[in-house]
Amino acid sequence: MNATPRFEHFAVIDWSGQAVERPAGLALAHARAGDDAPTLLRPERGWSRAALAQWIADHGRAATRMLIGMDLSPAFPFVDHGSYFPGWDASPPDAHALWDLVEALSADDPHLSVGSFVSHPQARRHFRQHRDCGDLFSGGRGRFRVCEHGQAAMRLSPYSCFNLVGAAQVGKSSLTGMRVLHRLRNIVPVWPFDPVPGNGPVIVEIYTALAARAAGLRKGLSKIRDGMALDAALAALDSRPHVPLARYDDHSTDALLTTAWLRRAAQDVRLWHPATMTREIARTEGWTFGVL
Repeated sequence: MNATPRFEHFAVIDWSGQAVERPAGLALAHARAGDDAPTLLRPERGWSRAALAQWIADHGRAATRMLIGMDLSPAFPFVDHGSYFPGWDASPPDAHALWDLVEALSADDPHLSVGSFVSHPQARRHFRQHRDCGDLFSGGRGRFRVCEHGQAAMRLSPYSCFNLVGAAQVGKSSLTGMRVLHRLRNIVPVWPFDPVPGNGPVIVEIYTALAARAAGLRKGLSKIRDGMALDAALAALDSRPHVPLARYDDHSTDALLTTAWLRRAAQDVRLWHPATMTREIARTEGWTFGVL
Protein backbone atom coordinates (compact mmCIF):
# COMPACT_ATOMS: atom_id res chain seq x y z
CA MET A 1 0.00 0.00 0.00
CA ASN A 2 1.23 3.50 -0.78
CA ALA A 3 2.76 5.65 1.93
CA THR A 4 0.80 8.53 3.40
CA PRO A 5 1.55 12.06 2.15
CA ARG A 6 3.61 14.11 4.62
CA PHE A 7 2.52 17.56 5.76
CA GLU A 8 4.06 20.21 8.01
CA HIS A 9 0.86 22.19 8.55
CA PHE A 10 -2.81 21.37 9.02
CA ALA A 11 -5.85 23.62 8.76
CA VAL A 12 -9.61 23.21 8.93
CA ILE A 13 -12.23 25.64 7.67
CA ASP A 14 -15.72 25.45 9.13
CA TRP A 15 -17.76 26.66 6.17
CA SER A 16 -20.98 28.63 5.69
CA GLY A 17 -23.40 29.19 2.83
CA GLN A 18 -24.94 32.33 4.32
CA ALA A 19 -25.43 34.93 1.56
CA VAL A 20 -23.63 37.79 3.31
CA GLU A 21 -20.13 39.22 3.00
CA ARG A 22 -18.74 37.85 6.28
CA PRO A 23 -20.78 34.85 7.48
CA ALA A 24 -20.61 34.29 11.22
CA GLY A 25 -20.17 30.57 10.60
CA LEU A 26 -16.77 30.85 8.89
CA ALA A 27 -13.89 29.74 11.12
CA LEU A 28 -10.29 28.75 10.39
CA ALA A 29 -7.95 26.82 12.67
CA HIS A 30 -4.30 25.94 12.04
CA ALA A 31 -1.74 23.61 13.61
CA ARG A 32 1.80 22.56 12.89
CA ALA A 33 2.94 18.96 12.88
CA GLY A 34 3.53 17.69 16.40
CA ASP A 35 1.24 18.00 19.39
CA ASP A 36 0.81 21.74 19.95
CA ALA A 37 -2.84 22.71 20.12
CA PRO A 38 -4.42 24.24 17.01
CA THR A 39 -5.04 27.98 17.08
CA LEU A 40 -7.76 30.11 15.53
CA LEU A 41 -6.83 32.51 12.74
CA ARG A 42 -9.27 35.37 12.41
CA PRO A 43 -9.00 38.83 10.84
CA GLU A 44 -10.40 41.71 12.84
CA ARG A 45 -13.67 41.88 10.89
CA GLY A 46 -14.03 38.13 10.46
CA TRP A 47 -13.61 35.98 7.38
CA SER A 48 -15.27 36.28 4.01
CA ARG A 49 -15.32 33.42 1.53
CA ALA A 50 -13.22 35.47 -0.87
CA ALA A 51 -10.61 36.13 1.83
CA LEU A 52 -10.42 32.44 2.71
CA ALA A 53 -10.01 31.59 -0.97
CA GLN A 54 -7.14 34.07 -1.13
CA TRP A 55 -5.57 32.62 2.04
CA ILE A 56 -5.60 29.14 0.50
CA ALA A 57 -4.31 30.42 -2.85
CA ASP A 58 -1.43 32.24 -1.13
CA HIS A 59 -0.34 28.97 0.48
CA GLY A 60 -0.69 27.25 -2.86
CA ARG A 61 1.64 29.73 -4.53
CA ALA A 62 4.05 29.50 -1.59
CA ALA A 63 3.99 25.66 -1.85
CA THR A 64 3.25 25.35 1.88
CA ARG A 65 3.09 21.66 2.76
CA MET A 66 -0.37 21.92 4.31
CA LEU A 67 -3.38 19.63 4.49
CA ILE A 68 -6.53 21.78 4.43
CA GLY A 69 -9.88 20.33 5.47
CA MET A 70 -13.03 22.09 4.26
CA ASP A 71 -16.34 21.26 5.90
CA LEU A 72 -18.47 21.05 2.76
CA SER A 73 -19.40 18.65 -0.01
CA PRO A 74 -17.40 19.44 -3.16
CA ALA A 75 -19.84 17.64 -5.47
CA PHE A 76 -23.39 16.32 -5.76
CA PRO A 77 -24.50 12.71 -6.02
CA PHE A 78 -23.74 11.31 -9.46
CA VAL A 79 -23.31 7.54 -9.30
CA ASP A 80 -26.93 6.71 -8.41
CA HIS A 81 -28.31 8.13 -11.69
CA GLY A 82 -25.15 8.54 -13.76
CA SER A 83 -25.71 12.29 -13.62
CA TYR A 84 -25.79 15.18 -11.17
CA PHE A 85 -28.99 16.56 -12.71
CA PRO A 86 -30.81 13.87 -14.68
CA GLY A 87 -32.88 15.33 -17.51
CA TRP A 88 -30.81 18.50 -17.85
CA ASP A 89 -28.69 18.50 -20.99
CA ALA A 90 -26.19 20.88 -19.34
CA SER A 91 -25.53 18.48 -16.46
CA PRO A 92 -21.70 18.30 -16.09
CA PRO A 93 -19.73 15.08 -16.58
CA ASP A 94 -17.41 15.50 -13.58
CA ALA A 95 -16.73 17.65 -10.51
CA HIS A 96 -14.41 20.12 -12.22
CA ALA A 97 -17.09 20.84 -14.82
CA LEU A 98 -19.68 21.10 -12.02
CA TRP A 99 -17.64 23.84 -10.33
CA ASP A 100 -17.42 25.63 -13.68
CA LEU A 101 -21.20 25.47 -14.13
CA VAL A 102 -21.96 26.73 -10.62
CA GLU A 103 -19.55 29.63 -11.17
CA ALA A 104 -20.94 30.47 -14.61
CA LEU A 105 -24.54 30.66 -13.36
CA SER A 106 -23.65 32.49 -10.12
CA ALA A 107 -20.96 34.85 -11.41
CA ASP A 108 -23.01 37.98 -10.72
CA ASP A 109 -24.06 36.92 -7.19
CA PRO A 110 -22.24 38.88 -4.45
CA HIS A 111 -20.03 37.37 -1.74
CA LEU A 112 -19.59 34.10 -3.67
CA SER A 113 -23.23 33.25 -2.99
CA VAL A 114 -25.31 31.02 -5.28
CA GLY A 115 -28.86 32.39 -5.46
CA SER A 116 -28.79 32.47 -9.25
CA PHE A 117 -27.78 28.81 -9.47
CA VAL A 118 -30.48 27.43 -7.18
CA SER A 119 -33.13 29.56 -8.91
CA HIS A 120 -32.10 28.49 -12.42
CA PRO A 121 -35.15 26.89 -14.13
CA GLN A 122 -33.39 23.55 -14.62
CA ALA A 123 -31.28 23.43 -11.46
CA ARG A 124 -34.13 24.36 -9.10
CA ARG A 125 -36.09 21.26 -10.15
CA HIS A 126 -33.63 19.11 -8.19
CA PHE A 127 -33.59 21.04 -4.90
CA ARG A 128 -35.88 21.26 -1.91
CA GLN A 129 -36.01 24.94 -1.01
CA HIS A 130 -38.17 26.96 1.33
CA ARG A 131 -41.67 26.92 -0.16
CA ASP A 132 -40.27 25.46 -3.38
CA CYS A 133 -39.68 21.72 -3.66
CA GLY A 134 -38.47 20.87 -7.15
CA ASP A 135 -40.40 18.22 -9.08
CA LEU A 136 -37.19 16.17 -9.46
CA PHE A 137 -36.22 16.24 -5.79
CA SER A 138 -36.13 12.57 -4.86
CA GLY A 139 -38.13 12.95 -1.65
CA GLY A 140 -37.27 11.75 1.84
CA ARG A 141 -33.78 12.82 2.85
CA GLY A 142 -32.78 13.36 -0.78
CA ARG A 143 -30.05 11.74 -2.88
CA PHE A 144 -26.75 10.73 -1.26
CA ARG A 145 -23.25 10.31 -2.60
CA VAL A 146 -21.58 6.93 -2.09
CA CYS A 147 -19.41 8.34 0.71
CA GLU A 148 -22.53 9.73 2.40
CA HIS A 149 -23.97 6.23 2.50
CA GLY A 150 -20.64 5.36 4.13
CA GLN A 151 -21.18 8.13 6.68
CA ALA A 152 -24.61 6.70 7.50
CA ALA A 153 -23.07 3.24 7.91
CA MET A 154 -20.77 4.80 10.52
CA ARG A 155 -23.91 5.99 12.34
CA LEU A 156 -23.34 9.59 11.40
CA SER A 157 -26.20 11.75 10.09
CA PRO A 158 -25.43 13.00 6.57
CA TYR A 159 -27.73 15.44 4.76
CA SER A 160 -28.37 15.53 1.05
CA CYS A 161 -26.81 18.46 -0.79
CA PHE A 162 -30.10 18.79 -2.65
CA ASN A 163 -31.84 19.79 0.57
CA LEU A 164 -31.64 23.55 1.13
CA VAL A 165 -34.09 23.71 4.04
CA GLY A 166 -33.37 23.76 7.77
CA ALA A 167 -30.49 24.64 10.05
CA ALA A 168 -28.60 21.43 9.21
CA GLN A 169 -28.81 21.81 5.42
CA VAL A 170 -25.46 21.64 3.68
CA GLY A 171 -26.40 22.41 0.07
CA LYS A 172 -25.77 26.15 0.09
CA SER A 173 -22.48 25.71 1.95
CA SER A 174 -21.40 23.17 -0.64
CA LEU A 175 -22.40 25.32 -3.59
CA THR A 176 -20.59 28.40 -2.27
CA GLY A 177 -17.62 26.14 -1.63
CA MET A 178 -17.70 25.03 -5.26
CA ARG A 179 -17.28 28.65 -6.33
CA VAL A 180 -14.15 28.80 -4.17
CA LEU A 181 -12.83 25.50 -5.53
CA HIS A 182 -13.37 26.87 -9.04
CA ARG A 183 -11.08 29.79 -8.16
CA LEU A 184 -8.43 27.47 -6.77
CA ARG A 185 -8.20 25.28 -9.88
CA ASN A 186 -4.56 24.82 -10.97
CA ILE A 187 -3.41 26.47 -7.71
CA VAL A 188 -4.31 23.95 -4.99
CA PRO A 189 -5.35 20.34 -5.76
CA VAL A 190 -8.47 18.82 -4.21
CA TRP A 191 -8.35 15.15 -3.18
CA PRO A 192 -9.50 12.80 -4.67
CA PHE A 193 -10.39 14.74 -7.84
CA ASP A 194 -6.74 15.72 -8.35
CA PRO A 195 -3.51 13.79 -7.74
CA VAL A 196 -1.78 14.48 -4.42
CA PRO A 197 1.45 16.32 -5.30
CA GLY A 198 4.85 15.83 -3.73
CA ASN A 199 4.84 19.35 -2.31
CA GLY A 200 2.43 22.20 -1.65
CA PRO A 201 -1.02 22.15 -0.03
CA VAL A 202 -3.89 19.74 -0.63
CA ILE A 203 -7.59 20.25 0.12
CA VAL A 204 -9.78 17.43 1.47
CA GLU A 205 -13.45 17.32 2.39
CA ILE A 206 -13.98 16.79 6.11
CA TYR A 207 -16.98 16.13 8.34
CA THR A 208 -16.58 17.63 11.80
CA ALA A 209 -18.76 14.94 13.40
CA LEU A 210 -16.02 12.41 12.55
CA ALA A 211 -13.57 14.36 14.69
CA ALA A 212 -16.07 14.62 17.53
CA ARG A 213 -16.67 10.88 17.38
CA ALA A 214 -12.92 10.15 17.38
CA ALA A 215 -12.54 12.37 20.45
CA GLY A 216 -15.11 10.31 22.31
CA LEU A 217 -18.04 12.72 22.12
CA ARG A 218 -21.40 10.96 21.93
CA LYS A 219 -23.83 11.44 19.08
CA GLY A 220 -26.14 14.33 19.84
CA LEU A 221 -23.65 15.82 22.30
CA SER A 222 -20.84 16.64 19.89
CA LYS A 223 -20.79 20.42 20.25
CA ILE A 224 -18.21 21.94 22.60
CA ARG A 225 -18.91 25.27 24.26
CA ASP A 226 -16.32 25.56 27.05
CA GLY A 227 -12.57 25.33 27.46
CA MET A 228 -12.45 22.29 29.76
CA ALA A 229 -14.49 20.18 27.37
CA LEU A 230 -12.34 21.33 24.45
CA ASP A 231 -9.10 20.42 26.21
CA ALA A 232 -10.46 16.97 27.11
CA ALA A 233 -11.41 16.35 23.49
CA LEU A 234 -8.08 17.65 22.22
CA ALA A 235 -6.22 15.35 24.63
CA ALA A 236 -8.10 12.37 23.16
CA LEU A 237 -6.62 13.36 19.80
CA ASP A 238 -3.03 13.62 21.12
CA SER A 239 -3.05 17.41 21.33
CA ARG A 240 -1.89 19.72 24.10
CA PRO A 241 -4.37 22.15 25.74
CA HIS A 242 -5.50 25.15 23.72
CA VAL A 243 -4.95 28.84 24.33
CA PRO A 244 -8.21 30.06 25.98
CA LEU A 245 -10.67 31.75 23.65
CA ALA A 246 -12.52 34.99 24.27
CA ARG A 247 -15.70 33.23 23.16
CA TYR A 248 -16.54 29.57 22.67
CA ASP A 249 -18.90 28.85 19.79
CA ASP A 250 -19.62 25.76 17.71
CA HIS A 251 -17.77 27.02 14.64
CA SER A 252 -14.54 27.83 16.49
CA THR A 253 -14.44 24.66 18.57
CA ASP A 254 -15.37 22.49 15.57
CA ALA A 255 -12.48 23.98 13.59
CA LEU A 256 -9.99 23.54 16.45
CA LEU A 257 -10.97 19.99 17.29
CA THR A 258 -11.15 18.86 13.66
CA THR A 259 -7.69 20.29 12.95
CA ALA A 260 -6.25 18.12 15.73
CA TRP A 261 -8.13 15.13 14.30
CA LEU A 262 -6.95 15.84 10.74
CA ARG A 263 -3.33 15.99 11.88
CA ARG A 264 -3.64 12.51 13.35
CA ALA A 265 -5.91 11.04 10.66
CA ALA A 266 -3.55 12.12 7.86
CA GLN A 267 -1.10 9.46 9.06
CA ASP A 268 -3.59 6.63 8.42
CA VAL A 269 -2.80 5.22 4.98
CA ARG A 270 -6.23 3.54 4.75
CA LEU A 271 -7.98 6.92 4.67
CA TRP A 272 -6.13 7.90 1.49
CA HIS A 273 -7.27 4.71 -0.28
CA PRO A 274 -10.91 3.91 0.66
CA ALA A 275 -11.74 0.43 -0.55
CA THR A 276 -15.07 1.42 -2.13
CA MET A 277 -13.88 4.61 -3.84
CA THR A 278 -13.61 3.84 -7.54
CA ARG A 279 -12.04 6.10 -10.17
CA GLU A 280 -15.54 7.07 -11.31
CA ILE A 281 -16.51 8.11 -7.79
CA ALA A 282 -13.23 9.97 -7.34
CA ARG A 283 -13.77 12.16 -10.41
CA THR A 284 -17.52 12.78 -9.99
CA GLU A 285 -18.56 12.64 -6.33
CA GLY A 286 -15.33 12.83 -4.39
CA TRP A 287 -14.98 11.45 -0.89
CA THR A 288 -15.13 12.54 2.73
CA PHE A 289 -11.68 12.11 4.28
CA GLY A 290 -12.04 9.70 7.20
CA VAL A 291 -14.80 7.52 5.73
CA LEU A 292 -13.67 3.98 4.95
